Amino acid sequence: MNVGNLLHWAVIFLVVALVAALLGFGGVAGTAMSGARILFWVAVVLLIISLVFGLIRRS
Repeated sequence: MNVGNLLHWAVIFLVVALVAALLGFGGVAGTAMSGARILFWVAVVLLIISLVFGLIRRS
């Protein structure tokens, strides 16, 4: 899966969480925020792994 695609979905979950919070749906907002947080950190970890393998490959 592409890191940019994961970040795209993280932003979508963040927007859903913000809209749900504004409308008073606390449970949905919390769940969407958790999903956004997980996708963001997965994307960061995949980015770091990709950078490390790229540096190893150049050597």
